[in-house]
Amino acid sequence: MSEEEQQAALTTVFVDERATRRRLRRSRLVVVSGPDRGRELVVERERVTVGRSVICDLVLSDRAVSGTHLEVVATEQGSLLRDLGSTNGTFIGDLRVREVWLRPGVVIRVGQTELRFEPVEGAVEIELSREEAFHDLVGRSVRMREIFAVLERVAPTDLTVLVRGETGTGKELVARAIHRASRRARGPLVVQDCGAIPKDLVESTLFGHERGAFTGATERHRGSFEQADGGTIFLDEIGELDVALQPKLLRVLENREIRRVGGEKSIPVDVRVVAATNRDLRQMVNQGTFREDLYFRLSVVQIELPPLRERPEDIPLLVTAFLDAFAARRWPGEGRKLTVTPEAMARLMSHGWPGNVRELKNTLERAASLADGLELGVADLLPASRKSPPVQYASGASVEQLVEQGLPFKDAKQRVVDAFEAAYLKALLEKHGHNVTRSAQAAGLTRYHLRELAKRYGLRSVAEHEGED
Repeated sequence: MSEEEQQAALTTVFVDERATRRRLRRSRLVVVSGPDRGRELVVERERVTVGRSVICDLVLSDRAVSGTHLEVVATEQGSLLRDLGSTNGTFIGDLRVREVWLRPGVVIRVGQTELRFEPVEGAVEIELSREEAFHDLVGRSVRMREIFAVLERVAPTDLTVLVRGETGTGKELVARAIHRASRRARGPLVVQDCGAIPKDLVESTLFGHERGAFTGATERHRGSFEQADGGTIFLDEIGELDVALQPKLLRVLENREIRRVGGEKSIPVDVRVVAATNRDLRQMVNQGTFREDLYFRLSVVQIELPPLRERPEDIPLLVTAFLDAFAARRWPGEGRKLTVTPEAMARLMSHGWPGNVRELKNTLERAASLADGLELGVADLLPASRKSPPVQYASGASVEQLVEQGLPFKDAKQRVVDAFEAAYLKALLEKHGHNVTRSAQAAGLTRYHLRELAKRYGLRSVAEHEGED
């Protein structure tokens, strides 16, 4: 069998025109030189990491290697190597690489260590759910049904789950779905946004305080963990948690007990933890801004939500779900249906959606509220980001419009932040002639972070000028 035929055989498996599992080619990384010569890792799942940290799949002792140095991702198209913001870089030959498709036999250099990439016999099989929804999560794409299959297995357990994904991809919906599908469904679900708590109140908010513990503590307060006893706590934006408080959260996760601020006794808590972030915690571990042991404790199971631009086939399903829900709220019991024209649907599917599912939902609700009829056209559904310049969100009138749309504070704030980031990056890159290095230095960002932000907002100029640094 030729290499092309072998690759064709290791693709998504279909039954009755419906994918039931993904088949990815197995491979291995062999250390051919350096302190760990002879060590190897067989890649038997979709994503593996390499570095000095114990959280990595292939742990190296080379001091010139970063904690989480690189990852290898198996896809139907082949194996993709991605540098994770390492200090000393990842090299193939004399070229420092950020992302590269690996060919059999290629040698990768990290620090004083060389790794050889080799295909091996067999395939990695990843099960897909047959369902197109998991509670409020909706999707028929292979990526989403892969996530549904994981959630179906994980939700009934008490395993800690870390959810990663861009803003607006539905991380809180994952937490709510896990809770509803667990044995804790009758218990409380407490949602705590770690990025929205003032720094000096984080400990009190999470763990509670006794009366008189500090100025203003006039009553005893039960923190989020106590409130979630017997249920689930969702720690959103966990990457924003101050590094000084991370050891206290780690102790809670390890011992399942808390101590209130100003208290003297430990209080046991029976809580399942789901955490979420739109930041790369592995890179934060490398930078020393997130504890390695806390990351290890939080990421027992990892769920990575794809951005909406990578699963456009899910948009018709999402549109139908959102419009049906909106119509049921607006005209209860009347059975009215909201639809979109084929041209409008094509426009929705071709849009980049930097705000992901949240932006799509807000766009649909705005359009449905303002449209004259039950069928929405292109003029009704033109994304807000194209109707008005993002920078106008800072003006009083535009903020009033967000309030008029009924957006919750968190969603309205995120729309302003997204608009600012997109406008700032566009102006920054234009000022520096789309040079990644100079732009990153001027903004105080790493090149990797700048590229990821630019990718999120569809600023293709970064990729087009990649070779001009």
